[in-house]
Amino acid sequence: MDVPFASGPIDLFERLDNESAINVAAAASEGLVLTTLDKAVNWARKNSIWPMSFGLACCAIEMMSMSASRFDIARFGAEVFRGSPRQSDLMIIAGRVSNKMAPVIRHLYLQMPEPKWAISMGACATSTGVFNNYALIPVNQVIPIDVYVPGCPPRPEQLIHALMMLQSKIQNQSGTVRQILNLA
Repeated sequence: MDVPFASGPIDLFERLDNESAINVAAAASEGLVLTTLDKAVNWARKNSIWPMSFGLACCAIEMMSMSASRFDIARFGAEVFRGSPRQSDLMIIAGRVSNKMAPVIRHLYLQMPEPKWAISMGACATSTGVFNNYALIPVNQVIPIDVYVPGCPPRPEQLIHALMMLQSKIQNQSGTVRQILNLA
């Protein structure tokens, strides 16, 4: 199908010898993909998130069912739950955080390699939930949280949605290459 010479006011005043438009059209016809290094690295990071298995209470059952066959987070590249913080880049805090557990959470979070992210799953982890007493603290007082998942307990679909929100946050990061090369 022939493209009209000028399809709108922008095309009327565009240069006929525009090299970038010619190069993009040639690359598209040859099957080449043009992107920036930041976007390529962020795409790889968002599609290979390895969460750490860290369940503290009843929300952990919903977190485990998220990786089962019914909900299947393998399509997001996050099916490998790791037991070691040195092999994971996502910590999902699922359940109540007590004063005795807070230093352990902080220690495990500090052992995770950069880049690292955290999801607070459930009302108990986010705001101590219905167990509002002296022994429990919100997890955002211990480690920085990237995505909060509401509910008591939240459904696996909600955690999958939080994972998708985290993926979009990772994809939109800028300066990734400078961070990798320690120039930032």
